[in-house]
Amino acid sequence: MSAALAQDTLAGRQFVTFWVQDEVFGVPLSEVQEIIRMPGLVRVPMAAASLEGIANLRGAVLPVTSLRRIFALRDAPHDDATRIVVINRGALSGFVVDRMASVITTEAHEIEPFAAAGQTVRSDLLQGVVKRDRGMILLLDPDSLQEAAAPGEGARREGHGPRGGEEGAGLPRGAAAEARGGDELQLVSFEVEGQEYAFPIEDVQEIVQVPPRINVVPRSESHVMGVMTLRNRLLPLVSLRRMFGMPQAPLAEHNRIVVVALAGPAGPVSVGIVMDAVKEVLRVPRAVVEAVPPLLASSGQGGGRGGELEAICRLEQGRRLVTILSVSRMFPEEARERLLGEGMAAQAAAEEEAMAQQDQGGAAADDEEQFVVFRLGHEEYGVPIGAVQEIVRVPEQLTRMPRTPDFIEGVVNLRGVVLPVVDQRRRFGMPDMARNDRQRIMVLMVGQARTGFIVDSVVEVLKVPRATIGPAPRLGGGARLIDRVANLEKQKRMLQLLEAGHLLDLEEQGALNEL
Repeated sequence: MSAALAQDTLAGRQFVTFWVQDEVFGVPLSEVQEIIRMPGLVRVPMAAASLEGIANLRGAVLPVTSLRRIFALRDAPHDDATRIVVINRGALSGFVVDRMASVITTEAHEIEPFAAAGQTVRSDLLQGVVKRDRGMILLLDPDSLQEAAAPGEGARREGHGPRGGEEGAGLPRGAAAEARGGDELQLVSFEVEGQEYAFPIEDVQEIVQVPPRINVVPRSESHVMGVMTLRNRLLPLVSLRRMFGMPQAPLAEHNRIVVVALAGPAGPVSVGIVMDAVKEVLRVPRAVVEAVPPLLASSGQGGGRGGELEAICRLEQGRRLVTILSVSRMFPEEARERLLGEGMAAQAAAEEEAMAQQDQGGAAADDEEQFVVFRLGHEEYGVPIGAVQEIVRVPEQLTRMPRTPDFIEGVVNLRGVVLPVVDQRRRFGMPDMARNDRQRIMVLMVGQARTGFIVDSVVEVLKVPRATIGPAPRLGGGARLIDRVANLEKQKRMLQLLEAGHLLDLEEQGALNEL
């Protein structure tokens, strides 16, 4: 990419930036669907080494990839700062980052092509570099990033950590490194009616897009917009514009919902606050944070009631003021109870409507497939019931026969027939498990040969509505054996659906046929 082309294509665009180890990276804001905390993950066997697992994102299957692994860095424990940046390029992809940084707007003079920057990060992932006083921001190309998250079938899941060099090989060092910790506040800033506000980052659970539909709550307070469903939970929505008495404006693509946590009688309660736009994640010294002037505290800023103002940050030598809001003061206990009550009423109305729609399309509810569900480790898998010939206990000892393929754990005598047996844990690269009473051998027809697969346990035979089954996302590696995924939201389960014919490759099936 030439310098002129980099300036033409990147200048004036907004980028969401984030930290991976000691460096700052960015992706176009227009490509980011949302930013979420780490959800529960379902591990995928034999997938690309960079894949951490798949997750349920409001009914959609989200592959979650570690940027540390893509960049050949050592894994790091996830903590409260860890986030997933969700990119939508026709298919969803989630990328794990160490922590969020900010939202920036690029100017032409700041941009260099990656080749001129002298960086050693994989050039195929970069579309340019932004020069800032405090260092470099490496701009990632979303298409290349998604391709790197799902490499070809040859990639196999191996041990994590650096590959092909020392920790951090392939990443630029030090240019954008910033001292962490210290006497600082970390804030998520956003804009409403041209004014900049912020919440302490510990009060922010996640940032999501405004849904196509918001269920309106009748006879609610003026600032309550309604409710939405966010990953199987009800989320009340309030408008900061309405709360602060500002002019109303129609919702658009730039609007975002900042999800905050409130203390409730039965535990934390989530509330979504609709903003005009989310600006950035700030790290500010406490020295630039001042108490709210008494006049503002009593009268409010921009029409607000005033009590919700926590402090004011004076940035850029006082040219930029950011007002820090207090979540607890915005929603006192009485207001929380009303908000929850209104949300429950809206939920009941939404469920009634859903039941009516289900009654109208009752025939579709009978459209099901049946699977035998088994467990390996903490994950559940399903195979079509028609592929399962029988399920038997694991004998105390498997007989190892000479000149059998390495992937065969042993053989058993099943009613006078020699049955080759595969240990599915080893097949999926999982640690060995001592034999126990819960383990079973599932006998499947693979190609032309009957084969037994040892699993940790057989859970149930389950009828799964076809409406909940979708194709598996691109996972790379050997994950082609996962053909489909059943996303059972109400049960909070995700089943990886296997085809028996994909459990062994063609060469291995041929070796079995020779037996």
